Amino acid sequence: MDMLILVPKTTNRLHYIFDLILKDLLGISFKFTTDNETFTSFNGPKFHYGNNQFWNEPFQKATSILFEHDITEKELKIVDYKDVKAFFPVYNEKSVFPFDIFAASFYLVTRYEEYLPHINDKYNRFQAKDSILFKMNMLEKPLVNIWAMELGNILTAIYPDLQLKKKSFTFTPTYDVDAAWAYRHKGIFRTVASMARDAIRMDFAECRKRWDVLIEREKDPFDTFDYQLQLQKELNLHPKYFILCGEYDLNDKNISLRNTEFQNLIKRLGDYAEVGIHPSFSSYLNKEKVGMEIRNLSKVLNREITMSRQHFLRLQMPLSYQILIDLDITDDYTMGYATQAGFRAGIASTYKFYDLEHDNVTKLNIHPFALMDGTLRDYLDLNVDESYEKAIRLIQEVKDVNGTFILLWHNETLSDQKRWTGWLPLYHKILDYALNKQ
Repeated sequence: MDMLILVPKTTNRLHYIFDLILKDLLGISFKFTTDNETFTSFNGPKFHYGNNQFWNEPFQKATSILFEHDITEKELKIVDYKDVKAFFPVYNEKSVFPFDIFAASFYLVTRYEEYLPHINDKYNRFQAKDSILFKMNMLEKPLVNIWAMELGNILTAIYPDLQLKKKSFTFTPTYDVDAAWAYRHKGIFRTVASMARDAIRMDFAECRKRWDVLIEREKDPFDTFDYQLQLQKELNLHPKYFILCGEYDLNDKNISLRNTEFQNLIKRLGDYAEVGIHPSFSSYLNKEKVGMEIRNLSKVLNREITMSRQHFLRLQMPLSYQILIDLDITDDYTMGYATQAGFRAGIASTYKFYDLEHDNVTKLNIHPFALMDGTLRDYLDLNVDESYEKAIRLIQEVKDVNGTFILLWHNETLSDQKRWTGWLPLYHKILDYALNKQ
């Protein structure tokens, strides 16, 4: 039997967030009513979301955001709730939560705050430090999952026959291929220029290393793909690859897609794993360029490209996602920060993108990632041991809510050389912890 939910009125926002929390996260089917008599006479499980409790039914005091259509600045007052924090407090002792769980969840997953005026960083990205989760010191908590689990506990205590969805923790390793090789297949001009630069710097060790790779005396340090495929087979992993296919530029330095060896590598990866586009830095908010890169990758693989993750994690709400939707991308893996680990949207589960500009739910699936190698080393300046501690804390948070932990790594990180010395065993340890059933 569906749960009956009494609401003052129905809106797209209301349908979206109740679908996410009740159906997707808890497995509770429901229907809305705005009629008090229908609600009162209903004998099955019911819930009231509104201004004042109607009878003795479970009741959540509502705030206004889900009944609005515009995007306006909100005063976000922070409240403590058990072991976490929340916002959108409500002052009604009969409310099951002392904050509006549905409004707060909607604000987080839609990235409402990213539609409001803010100052971007030098790469034109929304800054983690400006987010409500960072200010609450809750960025490393999947709050939406935590709140949903608590709601499930409250409802099953009232309605013991209510069956919740049985979920289990899942782990998804992903790789961004920004530069498939460190030295090989760069073309004569780039190779000569690099060797001249090394000579001017009197970096003879780098000159020798480059030469040894070019004459195939050594393997290219970024060519860790055999190892990745070996891990995939041994550990039964299901990785996803995102390939940078843009033309060479200051922040786009992969091999040309016209290179036969690069094409062969992409086809090989596509034989064993899902492959998506990594829209270039220079294609940011340029639908024509993104479309061209998708088509070029599609030609190499001879299949439709439906996955994407932005290079440099450059994401502007909602235009970046609107472009992807127009180009028939169904799944995006950009939702996370470069500068901080954790849960940008406050959730560790896949969910549909809600376009606040058009006030409707879309078909684009958002897969939030929680941790990137470059975040640990380059932005947080953590050593290998500190990085492992950060990783296992995040993984455990996701395990506790039976969510999905998505890891973002790069092929060069597995070289275990230069700036990435020691990171190969770290990756092993992270995989071991993520795959441990306990």
